[in-house]
Amino acid sequence: MASAKVSHPVKSASEESKVLVVENGKMVDVQDKEITMEGLCSISSYDQWARIPVSGPLPKPRYKHAAAVVQEKMYVFGGNHNGRYLGDMQVLDFKSLSWSKLEAKIQSEEPSDLTGTASLPPCAGHALVPWGNKILCLAGHTREPIESLSAKEFDPQTCTWSTLRTYGRSPSSRGGQSVTLVGGTLVVFGGEGDGRSLLNDLHVLDLETKTWDEFETTGTPPSPRSEHAAACYADRYLLIFGGGSHSTCFSDLHLLDMQTMEWSRPEHQGITPEPRAGHAGVTVGENWFITGGGNNKKGVPETLVLNMSTFVWSVVTGLEGRAPPTSEIYALKSSRKSGVPSGQLNEPETNGLASVAENSSRGVIFEIEELQDEKTIKRADTSKTLLQAVKGEKSNIEEKLNQEELQSSRLKQELANELDLVRNQLSAEEARASQLENEISDLQQRLQKMETLEKESESLRLEKDAESDDSSSGSNQRPADKGFWRWNG
Repeated sequence: MASAKVSHPVKSASEESKVLVVENGKMVDVQDKEITMEGLCSISSYDQWARIPVSGPLPKPRYKHAAAVVQEKMYVFGGNHNGRYLGDMQVLDFKSLSWSKLEAKIQSEEPSDLTGTASLPPCAGHALVPWGNKILCLAGHTREPIESLSAKEFDPQTCTWSTLRTYGRSPSSRGGQSVTLVGGTLVVFGGEGDGRSLLNDLHVLDLETKTWDEFETTGTPPSPRSEHAAACYADRYLLIFGGGSHSTCFSDLHLLDMQTMEWSRPEHQGITPEPRAGHAGVTVGENWFITGGGNNKKGVPETLVLNMSTFVWSVVTGLEGRAPPTSEIYALKSSRKSGVPSGQLNEPETNGLASVAENSSRGVIFEIEELQDEKTIKRADTSKTLLQAVKGEKSNIEEKLNQEELQSSRLKQELANELDLVRNQLSAEEARASQLENEISDLQQRLQKMETLEKESESLRLEKDAESDDSSSGSNQRPADKGFWRWNG
């Protein structure tokens, strides 16, 4: 399908808008609802792709790149252009809808070394994940193969890359994997490793302790694959859709409960998706939008949406089939209700999206109408009272939740400090053990020298004793002879 960047604005009564962006098949969620973009907000039709004009130098067309949104800007790094890996960092400003290129630097691992001016090695099939005001870059294929998965950190404020120091056993290097943020962890699944080997292993990086873990799961995991899509639902469930092997593409849906670590195959309803790989997805509330990709026969034009609470698939719209990558931007304003995961239904908004109501099969924008009669006014007052009560209860719950989060953060920090202390003690013990090994080796060498000297001393003593015995024997024989001759005379 044609490469695209997709935007999804939804207005409330206060005319605030929310935008989803997809660039060349990589969908990302704009988190700041205060962004106002006349070009995007002027889209009037729902569920249709619309081309959006932009300014600035367009990036090279590419695929297998990665994108992340931080503070009203989308950062696009790397990718594949005509069979060549790219290593540039391109930025799209959502306010001005303009492209620019960043000249990134690399922070040396040695604090005394100066920061270089070169960027990261060109790569493709990697992942970018927003983390606070920074961006994490994980995995990917490079010209020079490496043994373990690489993890880098990019600071947009200083335009600097640095190595993310992690502990534990890092996953093997790979590309085409999925990297999903689940709470305070990153979940890495599958991909293509060295020698084009397909993987279906699961690794988790705790962002608090920077420690890797490989969890054992139950149930039947997805078959080995790469170029699939993954999403998190309700901060608990990991969903895997599609992807491909060397011989086929998949259309299966898998779910992993991150609390029980059990894989399952949920029964879905609605349309049956076509097999696809190389697609991209983004979640909006309980809806998971899937676009792009293709299979062995063709590019898949349909843009799909999965309701993650009911597992119902439906088609949003479509674009033309297989086409070369471009740098154009397209926007899609969806009519679907954003929804919220179970357990969060008391939130007035989800991910910054204004709530919308459903009218028949599509949502409509709330309109504030004047209340005409006294009955309606009383009903509105009652609703207002209930709403205030709900808001008060919500505030109490949020306060308790904040206290629990602070306590949890404090415990994690204490655990991280203790872990660092144990690591330091272990390093000291290792150094001491190494020193003892060196001393033992030195003593063994001295002992060997002493044994050699003892053997030489014993040999000399034996020779001396032998010479002494020979001398004694000669002196005893001569007096006897003299006596013999005297006796005969």
